[in-house]
Amino acid sequence: MPDFPNIILYAIPFFILAMLLELYITTKQHINTYKTKDAFSSIAMGLGNVFLGFASKTIVVLVFFWVYDNFRLFTIPVAWWSFILIFFADDFAYYWFHRVSHECRLFWASHVVHHSSEHYNLSTALRQTWSGSFYTFIFWLWLPLLGFHPAMILLQMSISLLYQFWIHTEAINKMPKCFEAVFNTPSHHRVHHGSNPIYLDRNHAGILIIWDRLFGTFQPELEDEKVIYGLVTNIKSYNPIKIAFVEWWQLLKDASTGRISLKHRLLYLFKPPGWKHDGSGKLSHDLRQDWLKENEN
Repeated sequence: MPDFPNIILYAIPFFILAMLLELYITTKQHINTYKTKDAFSSIAMGLGNVFLGFASKTIVVLVFFWVYDNFRLFTIPVAWWSFILIFFADDFAYYWFHRVSHECRLFWASHVVHHSSEHYNLSTALRQTWSGSFYTFIFWLWLPLLGFHPAMILLQMSISLLYQFWIHTEAINKMPKCFEAVFNTPSHHRVHHGSNPIYLDRNHAGILIIWDRLFGTFQPELEDEKVIYGLVTNIKSYNPIKIAFVEWWQLLKDASTGRISLKHRLLYLFKPPGWKHDGSGKLSHDLRQDWLKENEN
């Protein structure tokens, strides 16, 4: 097995220094981006994710090796060109994982954690799920099936996660146009964290923004539409336990209470957030279309 370093652990000192630097820069720019309780909640969520990651990573590694050892179609060597291939393959997998996490409530129940802050800064990048790591890896199962070694897959997933840290900031306005055209940037990702109707469920990119441009989910940051961070209905809590599990509780409640059919109970798992069996709910698509009609002039 290739001996790749755990780059996330090595990056922890960088995370701390980067947050201190961002706090200094945004304070000088008079950008009120940090709130103490919110930042500590994000850090607590990140620490919980790391601790639970020891268990979830064991499951992921075992499943990846089971697929790789028993079902792989090819054997892709660990070489410079295979790292180029897995860079694009992993980023493609991440796009669809991220998009489905916004369009299917079963996945949203864990991903909502990352969007629960009403502030946007580098500490927000650390606000990670405590539950999703145990099942969202299914979006990457085709990689060991294709023949990529599990160690390569895990390394590239870590590289993607590391890249996405720096884009959680208001300290950087725009990157050069050529960079903005290809890569995910702070501007693109601010849109993704917006609760404004025009920004909902847009820009699902990991590293490359090309997937959003290709599959119709790209939305540029508008100069006259300041991003409002958080959820359509915010959690309003700094309690890490509540942040981690409130949407699971709400999902269970919606799917189990009331006199509804088994079909509708199951649909609560797979329909998008906002869906209601009686038609009273509004999806992000509906909110976006309403906004576009109101602002068409």
